[in-house]
Amino acid sequence: MPTPPLDGPPSPWRQPEHDDLADLARTFFTKEVLPHHERLQTQGHPDREHYRRAGELGLLGLSVPEEYGGGGGGFTHEAVMLHEQAYTGESSLGLAVHSGIVTGYLAAYGSEEQKRRWLPGLCSGELVGAIAMTEPDGGSDLQAMRTRAVRDGDDYLVTGAKTFITNGGLADLIIVAVKTDPEQRAAGVSLLVCEVGGDPEGFRRGRLLSKIGLHANDTAELFFDGFRVPAANLLGGVEGMGFVQLMQQLPQERLVIGVGAVAAMERAVALTVAYAKERTAFGKPLMGHQNTRMVLAECATRTRVSRVFLDDCIVRHSRGDLDVATAAMAKSWLTEGQCEVIDRCLQIFGGYGYTTEYPIARMYADARVQKIYGGTNEIMKELIARGL
Repeated sequence: MPTPPLDGPPSPWRQPEHDDLADLARTFFTKEVLPHHERLQTQGHPDREHYRRAGELGLLGLSVPEEYGGGGGGFTHEAVMLHEQAYTGESSLGLAVHSGIVTGYLAAYGSEEQKRRWLPGLCSGELVGAIAMTEPDGGSDLQAMRTRAVRDGDDYLVTGAKTFITNGGLADLIIVAVKTDPEQRAAGVSLLVCEVGGDPEGFRRGRLLSKIGLHANDTAELFFDGFRVPAANLLGGVEGMGFVQLMQQLPQERLVIGVGAVAAMERAVALTVAYAKERTAFGKPLMGHQNTRMVLAECATRTRVSRVFLDDCIVRHSRGDLDVATAAMAKSWLTEGQCEVIDRCLQIFGGYGYTTEYPIARMYADARVQKIYGGTNEIMKELIARGL
């Protein structure tokens, strides 16, 4: 069932160049990635070639300066690309992490040598990026992480485990949150850029985790056992800055999640409206029944309001004044809305909505994790309350 074209007013920040980018991204996802959907679902991870192809088309590192191989744009360009990925239903490529998060950390905190060393490969798709924060026992409590990095001459020796790592199975470059001072909580956290292509000594990838959704996107366990990392790979150049760096970047990560949430809501409503006009029950189209119209009216309204809120957050983030509490509001409210809208739309599909041959079923399963990663929605509410 093809996704109908998006309907509705344009975002106030959107320019003609964003429309051109959207066309390019939509064509790539629809014609070059989605035809492989079933195979990717079965193999449990994306094709590396699709990262390279995205790089060739200029879809990676859109906000990275051109001198480092990027597109020279801003977050609005990343948002357009990620919206098109979600709206077309492509869910294998971990571009939200690779391009929306990893390149952002390197651009913000990397030294000149680090930027020139890693950003071009990430922007071309020759390198796949990931960020490793969550640990088996830690969940959303980043200050309590146990992964250690002990200085040994010109290197750090990293020991510990990470889990639920998006892109972990394919990643060549992983930004790893570690404790360089285990006696401290926030002040003891640092970020190390770990080069793991070829699975070097002291590093091991665990199993690709079996999930209820996002089956084509690799999510892995990672293990470090005395893994040697050059001290020059410390992000920011000073130990103990990792937690501050994480807190500064997490609002963008949460906004990235919000972009996907709104795109999914818009897609769910569009698919369901099209289905309700075609499917008949009791002698007339589903859209002819008042209950169907009322449900879709409510879902369309929730989706439109969500788009307005998201657009406001994107504008604020582009100006540099998106605060932690508002980003948490966006992540929490938009993902709750995503799950609610998709659930109500699935009900209109009836039994067909429960079969994976219809995209609404896959969207239902894929949506659930949105309320978990990037900080659980319970944590988001705590952050919001602190700002009151």
